[in-house]
Amino acid sequence: MREPLRLGIAGLGTVGAGVLILLEEQQELLRQRCGRDLRVTAVSSRNRNKNRGVALPSNVIWCDDARDLAKSSEVDVVIELIGGAEGVARQLVESALDAGKHVVTANKALLALHGSQLAARAEKADRALCYEAAVGGGIPVIKAIREGLAANRFERVYGILNGTCNYILTKMEDTGADFETVLSEAQDLGYAEADPSFDVDGIDTAHKLSILASLAYGAHVDMSAVYIEGIRHVGAMDIQFAREFGYRIKLLGLARRTAHGIEQRVHPCMTPLGSPISEVGGVTNAVVTVGNYAGQSVFEGPGAGAGPTASAVIADIVDIARNQILPPFAAPSSQLEHARASPMELHQGAYYLRLTVLDQPGVMAGITAIMAEHGVSIDSIIQRGRAPGAGVPVVLITHDTEEARMNQVLTRLKGLKQVVETPVRIRIEKV
Repeated sequence: MREPLRLGIAGLGTVGAGVLILLEEQQELLRQRCGRDLRVTAVSSRNRNKNRGVALPSNVIWCDDARDLAKSSEVDVVIELIGGAEGVARQLVESALDAGKHVVTANKALLALHGSQLAARAEKADRALCYEAAVGGGIPVIKAIREGLAANRFERVYGILNGTCNYILTKMEDTGADFETVLSEAQDLGYAEADPSFDVDGIDTAHKLSILASLAYGAHVDMSAVYIEGIRHVGAMDIQFAREFGYRIKLLGLARRTAHGIEQRVHPCMTPLGSPISEVGGVTNAVVTVGNYAGQSVFEGPGAGAGPTASAVIADIVDIARNQILPPFAAPSSQLEHARASPMELHQGAYYLRLTVLDQPGVMAGITAIMAEHGVSIDSIIQRGRAPGAGVPVVLITHDTEEARMNQVLTRLKGLKQVVETPVRIRIEKV
């Protein structure tokens, strides 16, 4: 049997503790599958005395500064579980690669903002930079795209990449409650942070999407190219109307190559009832790939949590133990494309539009005239209630049109004195 692979773990929070537990409980299985022992030799965390539910090995080296793991002669692989795109996490990963150590990370923000540079650094050092746990928790989607589907050109890659948002939207549908009520409940249950903006405003999903798009399309990671829109404006009324029209609202990250470049967008979507992505509820994540040979593949599972995320971290460590070292983004970094970003204004699709208008004669005529003027045709319309002098909802579904046209329509509609609330626009995805 070969020499043990020596691991240094930076960050002993939920995932770090999960990695320790998994290594301990699955020790014999992993030895059989790797042909060598996986041994934790060094760790770093802010609190030495915290009860993490698992004992550290008796001879482990404790580093008060995580960056010291990169310098340690007792570490072959640095496992970065600190988080954050800058500061200690970035410095640790860079210095570890420069010191000739392999790196495993669950840090999607770091990869979304610096992935291309780090990939080049890893390849120069002939070391692995692995990140299965950064997207989709326990779902092995990185390996699926990079390896299992390597023979395919991808027509589309999309998915539910944030469990917090999916939980909120699922609960809104199940209970009829509004966004703020369900968000508060999610915070009480620990599904949402005290400051939920990273999740509900779409940033977390955008980080993950930019990584998937790079893998799928052989391009440099470009977080700045992602159009981002969160779920704060989705109301209980929109959830209800969606079902009437045969849809369910999901926050999706979507990527595809177009004639204008690579389109990357994150926003709430109306998804057809019965489609695989619309049936994914609660905190579950799912990724759908559409390859030109494999067709549609659906990957679904827990997107977070100690066990699933630790499983993904260990999967990367096993690859390193087997000496399976691949370019981080499928192609060598020197061959990655500096792809154009497809402008969101050129996106084509159908739209759901909810207006709150004064119940007065001629209002609908004014709305339809504006839409006709900008070349946007209406497929379906619902007008509810009679409340003279008060606001009532009017809901429209459009035929396929260009985003730029819809933006023009929205600007005009906001200017109508009979429109008493900001219009709600949700894109329809025929997934």
